[in-house]
Amino acid sequence: MTFSSITFLIYFLPTFLLAYHLTPNKYKNACILLFSIVFYAWGGPKFIFVILGTTFLDFFLVNKMQEAKTQKGKKQLLVISLLMNLGLLFYFKYSNFFIDNINGVLSLAGVKPISWLKIVLPIGISFYTFESVTYVVDVYRGIHKPLKNFWHYQTYILLFPKLIAGPIVRYHDIADQITNREKNYTPEVKLSGFYTFCIGLAKKVIIANTIGAQADEVFKLDASQIDTAAAWVGAIAYTFQIYFDFSGYSDMAIGICKMIGIRLPENFNNPYLSSSITEFWRRWHITLGAWMKNYLYIPLGGNQVSSQAKLYRNLFIVFLVSGLWHGASWNFIIWGAFHGFFLVMERLFLLKIYNKAGKIISTLLTFLIVVVGWVYFRLEDLTQANHIVKTMFSFNFFDGKFTPHNDFYFSLALSILFSFFAFMPYTKSIQTKIYGEVHTTTSNVLMLTISILLFYISLSYIAALDFNPFIYFRF
Repeated sequence: MTFSSITFLIYFLPTFLLAYHLTPNKYKNACILLFSIVFYAWGGPKFIFVILGTTFLDFFLVNKMQEAKTQKGKKQLLVISLLMNLGLLFYFKYSNFFIDNINGVLSLAGVKPISWLKIVLPIGISFYTFESVTYVVDVYRGIHKPLKNFWHYQTYILLFPKLIAGPIVRYHDIADQITNREKNYTPEVKLSGFYTFCIGLAKKVIIANTIGAQADEVFKLDASQIDTAAAWVGAIAYTFQIYFDFSGYSDMAIGICKMIGIRLPENFNNPYLSSSITEFWRRWHITLGAWMKNYLYIPLGGNQVSSQAKLYRNLFIVFLVSGLWHGASWNFIIWGAFHGFFLVMERLFLLKIYNKAGKIISTLLTFLIVVVGWVYFRLEDLTQANHIVKTMFSFNFFDGKFTPHNDFYFSLALSILFSFFAFMPYTKSIQTKIYGEVHTTTSNVLMLTISILLFYISLSYIAALDFNPFIYFRF
């Protein structure tokens, strides 16, 4: 079940919101937990037991860790929990990748390959594994005390709006809201959540789906049919598809949680307005960046290192891991290394060049780098990815070999408008008001009308189009 499915929009979400509203306060977490289990089991009934089992073990391990008398005892329990969570992630997500690569080496050496039954990847395993890690590490560091109620902890991990594709919520950011969220359960917050949800749904369905269909058409073409125009159309289309798909999902997750009195952290902040790759990663998938910083970059030494070489090493390691986190394939590792390379280059000299070039030129250059990176992110076949990038800059045009869809230019115009809308302070303030919680009666009527229209237009798109993927579900 996805957020942009008829089943979710017409049946599941209204039923959940009605049940949640009618449930007494002391049972609202039970309501969330029940619907979250149904939501996840709908798409992966076998794997719900994996989540329930690991959360059961984690809950008791962390409480035992808190009660441990010695630092050594605490550390031992921390290691056990990390090995369990990261071990499951490695087994389900990376076993196929490593066995395939080992077999590739063995075949070159003339050795019989390892016999291996392909493992099915549980939906969203990276997201809930990272949240399990934040829980145990934050408690170990003394940032927050562990939850004493097992069902409260289950609610934190299984909260369905963010369960499958984030945002990645650090335990201490939400712990107090699990036990008491009455201050957030107000008409203003609930209305704001509805507006945010409808905007996210429209971003996903009206923009990401339509322009994403064009990207898929290009990347399915034979290499001989792809000229420079087609290569750019595919790359640009996917650049906007992945942004509006993922940011749309995040908006929907944040919006649903607001409607039940829970505040999730923002996950995107106009990333294509960035004037450097460094800035891009402060604006794109913000919660993943924060996770990598707190649980990998800082433990590696972060900025507090004895030499610049070690700093660059740390940056590069973080982005290699970030690439591998997105998928068990070489193209993701190359994509992570690509971004890590530019982050290091910016520390060395590129930022000085960007500052001299000015905001507009540096933003365009950064956008160009990001577009090229997305080609490698999208295509697992590295030969095909290299061909697309080479063709983008070869100025090789065929006559009549490729024609964009009729709705491509409309989708492209919407994508550009809403990606760069907040470029100026005035338009940025408009965006802030739209996503804010303080509205006058007039603005509430206007926002409610627009939101309902967006909801029903999105439903019509879903009913009319067969193309409705959710890109980040597989990560």
